[in-house]
Amino acid sequence: MRIRQTLVGALAGTAVALGAAAVPAQAAPTGGAATASQAAGGTAPACIKRPVDYTSQGFWVRLENTCPKTMRVQVLVTGAPNSPCMTMGKGDTGPWYSYGANGRYLRTVVC
Repeated sequence: MRIRQTLVGALAGTAVALGAAAVPAQAAPTGGAATASQAAGGTAPACIKRPVDYTSQGFWVRLENTCPKTMRVQVLVTGAPNSPCMTMGKGDTGPWYSYGANGRYLRTVVC
């Protein structure tokens, strides 16, 4: 037990000496660095419908807000830029396109 306590203390001291924060590390999505909306917002609720269709030139997401209120959503993508944060009123629909064969739909988040 004493050896384990000494080892844990030594590792913690090394982490502080190297400048590591006491905050757990978070993996960035494969598309690049995490954005503010990824950190602040979670996955959009089920009332944001988001079927995805892939084409030879990329893909598109048909967004539909069936929520009882206005929602702000963002489409997250790997291998291509994310969508901007979009405001969708109750009942609004609209497609969002991602051009480029490397892009893949990751998820839709609130922002």
